[in-house]
Amino acid sequence: MAKDERTPLLRTRKEKIRNSRLLLAVFSAVLGNFSFGYSLVYPSPVLPELQGSDSDPRLRMNTTQAALFGSIYTLGAAAGGLGSMLLNDMLGRKMSIIISAVPSSIGYMLMGGAFNLRMLYVGRFLTGLAGGMTASSIPVYISEISHKAVRGALGSCPQITAVFGSLTLYILGLWVPWRWLAIAGAVPAVIMVVLLSFMPSSPRRLLCIGREEKAEQALRWLRGPDYDPNPELSGIQHSIRMQKKVSWSELGTPEYYKPILISVGMRFLQQMTGITPILIYLQTIFTKSKVSLPPQYDAALVGVIRLLSVLLAASLMDKAGRKALLYTSSMLMFLSSLTLTITSHSTPCPGSQNRTALNSHYALGNGTTALAQTDTTLIPVISTMVFIFGYAMGWGPITWLLMSEVLPLVTRGVASGLCVMVSWLTAFALTYAFSHMLDYGLYVPYLLFTVVCVLGLLFTAVCIPETRGRSLEEIENYFRTGRSFTITSRSPSLLNST
Repeated sequence: MAKDERTPLLRTRKEKIRNSRLLLAVFSAVLGNFSFGYSLVYPSPVLPELQGSDSDPRLRMNTTQAALFGSIYTLGAAAGGLGSMLLNDMLGRKMSIIISAVPSSIGYMLMGGAFNLRMLYVGRFLTGLAGGMTASSIPVYISEISHKAVRGALGSCPQITAVFGSLTLYILGLWVPWRWLAIAGAVPAVIMVVLLSFMPSSPRRLLCIGREEKAEQALRWLRGPDYDPNPELSGIQHSIRMQKKVSWSELGTPEYYKPILISVGMRFLQQMTGITPILIYLQTIFTKSKVSLPPQYDAALVGVIRLLSVLLAASLMDKAGRKALLYTSSMLMFLSSLTLTITSHSTPCPGSQNRTALNSHYALGNGTTALAQTDTTLIPVISTMVFIFGYAMGWGPITWLLMSEVLPLVTRGVASGLCVMVSWLTAFALTYAFSHMLDYGLYVPYLLFTVVCVLGLLFTAVCIPETRGRSLEEIENYFRTGRSFTITSRSPSLLNST
């Protein structure tokens, strides 16, 4: 690593910063991510009920219909990412987040009151639309209102709340009927709109549209009354002055195409690890794996592990660095997916009556064989926990954070929407194909995920810069100058002010 990559030149005076209001603004925004995580895994406890023999005949699903119900969410998320490309720059990050509550609430109401499959599909699509909008807008909003001392930890909050939303769904799914699960999902979106209405817009966004006074007020509100916002405002204004409207030809320069390709590549690899189909079909996977506990309890247990690992990643984000966590994440996911590939390939897929009878015969006739079978059934749960733990430590939160850090300010709104769109189109293809891959055995998708984890390791080593401790302006300069985080200003006033 180059020396000037390790040594920041932009230094600001020590200011007394109070983070209480900043934390309130972040909490208000990430309620959208809670709803996103909740809606993403909604089919996990619902599909077994809708595919059961005692389900409502009007809503009963076969394999193809269930695959569409699980995957159509990602098509909505792709559309939401595309829409946010326009909304982020036209209306701002804050308004984009608020608007996402409309399709979210309507979608949940449609699913809760569904009397045919079309209502379920439309409702699922609309909640995906809201999820794509929030996934594109919330990380950018948080990165732009945060100061660099806490940006790493706060940047992981969208992932933490999304995971907490998924865990809430898994736990409620143990007792709450599926229709009421949908109704409950609309509550966080309504609370988000109420709280976010009182929060400030992004100071960078306000400066971009020429509202300097509002930007200063927003910074004072976010940082506390004892904070002098002028140095930070000068740094942001300097970055904006160096920006210009980007033409298509200029997108071919490293300053723009490198951070965009890095962000798109990370979102593509993140989805190709298989995290979305695994989370959506978690109970189905455990049912096919014949684990010891009931599948719904295994899903809730995995949700707890996922939440704990994301919290651990948040505490390490600004200590261990982004790349170190990505390396650790890739290795854990590789080892666990390789284990799942081997065990699912060497063990015949359970579920047939003949196999169950054979297992019962050996269990009665041979205690050792029964013990071995019991040990084997623990492996899918443990390996899945390790996989989720590895993902949640690195490729989950850091991908969101790096996307908001490395994208240039002038392209951030549009490019973040593009990243989300690519991410969810990939997720749709993989999630829909996952059900068909299961026809050949669980080892087929697991083998694919193992290969992707190796590609993730290589991508991290070759393409991703370490952004820990860097301001957004320093990160932009890294791509502008080649391999340097040093800011060379044409305006002496900026350096004098710092």
